Amino acid sequence: MSAQLARSLASGEPVFSFEFFPPRTDQGERLLWSAISELAPLEPTFVSVTYGAGGSTRDRTLRITSRILAETGMDAVAHLTCVGATRAELREVLDSYAEAGISNLLALRGDPPGGPGGPWAAVPGGLSHADELVRLAGEVGGFTIGVAAFPEGHPESPGPEFDADVLAAKQRAGASFAITQFFFRADDYEALVARAREHGVTMPILPGIMPVTNVGQIERFAALSGAAFPTELAARFHAVADDRDAVVDLGIEVATELAEKLLAGGAPGLHFYTLNRSGSTREIFRRLTG
Repeated sequence: MSAQLARSLASGEPVFSFEFFPPRTDQGERLLWSAISELAPLEPTFVSVTYGAGGSTRDRTLRITSRILAETGMDAVAHLTCVGATRAELREVLDSYAEAGISNLLALRGDPPGGPGGPWAAVPGGLSHADELVRLAGEVGGFTIGVAAFPEGHPESPGPEFDADVLAAKQRAGASFAITQFFFRADDYEALVARAREHGVTMPILPGIMPVTNVGQIERFAALSGAAFPTELAARFHAVADDRDAVVDLGIEVATELAEKLLAGGAPGLHFYTLNRSGSTREIFRRLTG
């Protein structure tokens, strides 16, 4: 288990983290490392690196996470999903993470092979649920394991109580913390935490924040994830949609207000979906801390 992350989670101090994705081009890679270098001085508790659909970025996730550990001194979390892989193949990935010195994992079921909204089907010999992946990672050993949580409900869930049961099952399987899908209403996060606690979940649940920088993009993300883009908020963004700087400024304002509400309400920290850009996140941190 990563002693560094485990200590941070147990300390009671606010946890701040940033998420990146493995780029597909050389230019994208340059932008990623620029963002990482600009965010490193903020000394996040950890940064995370996503895992592409169907394992499409497996090698890049491993390479980028390993490089972050080697070159920046930041603690890093590598994502892993159940999609398109057998239990044996997933174990191979876990072994490769361990061999590279990666000791933190975000264990996810992942989107259906046909994309969000499609039917879920595990490959023969594969896993169907995130708690199974958590358990497998525990069998390999040595990982601090995080999982996903959904303030507005998982898109395939029959209801919020079911989601709370699932989160509790992930904790029983060995998860140490959770990170939520992005959202825009603090009340949704607070309700999620209250339900989770009623179902016996004691692990920290970090709220996920995605600063809006592009109106069309956030609407697509919201539609794919099942997250609500509240009507009143959408109207504010559409009023300035033709002015990129104004959209970014409003995104910073809205995200800062949400972050302040969450921290004041007792959230254990904040997890920022950076989209491999640093500007909005750095400005939000400046406003929160200064």
